[in-house]
Amino acid sequence: MPLVALTGGIASGKSTIARRLADHGAIVIDADALVRDIQQPGSPVLAALAAEFGADIVRSDGSLDRAALGARVFGDAERVARLNAIVHPAVRAESERRFAAAFAADPAAVVVYDVPLLVEARLDDPWDLVVVAHAPAEVRKARLLGLRGLSEEDAAARLASQASDDERLRAADVVVDTSGSLDETLARADRLWETLSARGAR
Repeated sequence: MPLVALTGGIASGKSTIARRLADHGAIVIDADALVRDIQQPGSPVLAALAAEFGADIVRSDGSLDRAALGARVFGDAERVARLNAIVHPAVRAESERRFAAAFAADPAAVVVYDVPLLVEARLDDPWDLVVVAHAPAEVRKARLLGLRGLSEEDAAARLASQASDDERLRAADVVVDTSGSLDETLARADRLWETLSARGAR
């Protein structure tokens, strides 16, 4: 019953690996989707965000205006810290609930937490394995420019806003090299699955 943290910088191929592991049978819990779930209209988290950052971050339909919230906190370390103090504990509680439910349903499950901000927020959790999807920064920047259509400035800002490659690699139990072709990355994800499923069968 391995509990695996899968992380990687932006445009690192992390989501490609997560989808491949899910195809093989892993239960993948997406941290970004979980954040959206806990901020649904009427949620305690959304109410706390509105109280902290202003009622106008909530749209007329009751949903969170992510752009408005982002504009309110971007570049202000104190506000980011207040945002994280509201969101991170709720994410932790909900993720732990989902991990427990997955293992209750299948004690031999391979549960993968697809989490961009592992190094920044969840590194000390009791993971059985930390997997880092890794491609050099220049490769990831080229993907942001070519595949996502970002400008040079936006791409550089996105890369700079995350933990460094060295920080992620130091945290890794397993590094999946994603700098090559898609087929090469998928083949490496397949080999990772063999390792994970063997652990789950113990």
